[in-house]
Amino acid sequence: MNNETYIDFCFIRKESGEFSDEIDQLLKTIFNGKRLNWYLEEKIIEDTEMVVAEIKGMSNWVSEEETIQFLENQAGEKFWDYLQGYKIFIYPNVRGCNSCGTH
Repeated sequence: MNNETYIDFCFIRKESGEFSDEIDQLLKTIFNGKRLNWYLEEKIIEDTEMVVAEIKGMSNWVSEEETIQFLENQAGEKFWDYLQGYKIFIYPNVRGCNSCGTH
């Protein structure tokens, strides 16, 4: 079952250039085969680079906890070194009016 998926990540590191490209490659590797798209916004403040990744799409995860477990299994050391914050929302695809699931 496909569920609406919204993920925001905030990545930070000391300035060394091309941070958005590196984050894009990390996300391509982690989410390979998933129906997710992302938008990256990069900012440089003093000698620090920050990339905010807004990820949207459909996934087979049914909960935020399941998504975190996926990330723990798939993401490498650089992802965890750069990650400073996240928000995850999974909206399960249910039948009907969402209150009882049968209408």
